[in-house]
Amino acid sequence: MAQTVISTKCSALVIGGSAGSLDVLLEIFPNLNENLKFPIIIVVHRKASNESLLTDLLKHRTPLKVSEADEKVLLKNGQVYIAPADYHLLVEEDRSLSLDYSEKINYSRPSIDVTFQSAAEVFKEGLVCVLLSGSNADGVEGLKAVNKFGGTAVIQDPTTAMMPYMPQQADLNVKPLLVMHSFEMAEYINKLNN
Repeated sequence: MAQTVISTKCSALVIGGSAGSLDVLLEIFPNLNENLKFPIIIVVHRKASNESLLTDLLKHRTPLKVSEADEKVLLKNGQVYIAPADYHLLVEEDRSLSLDYSEKINYSRPSIDVTFQSAAEVFKEGLVCVLLSGSNADGVEGLKAVNKFGGTAVIQDPTTAMMPYMPQQADLNVKPLLVMHSFEMAEYINKLNN
């Protein structure tokens, strides 16, 4: 781990990824504590035809409650919300979720940038965002917003990513940044609970 700074109080965690990120999620989630004191939002680029696959995979590998994000759902601590395929996912001021079908960003819908940015505006210094493996630059602008609002930006070490381009772009363009191996992430997330 490049740095070991831990956000003093995590109010929400958002994880974004694309190609190669599923393996990392399947490595992280079985090792998470079931009593996390913050919600987790996952934004992964995927085809609409695989809509429930990610939800089903994670549901059976974690003690946390996992569901697909839906319009107007209020975020609850210790629950995992997965952005539906083909919709942008936004966090509203009242900490509810909203879905948006506007144009793709970085060729992607859901866009990691959209969720990171909207969450940064709501949770400010209480937000931790993690960017995983992927083959485009989605998430970079979002991590800049996280830093601007005082949150914590984390990336998967590009040398360990199946598709290193996404975390590499963040590493080049976003400072400050925590850089972690995938096997360090579950422990890091559990420690955010303190």
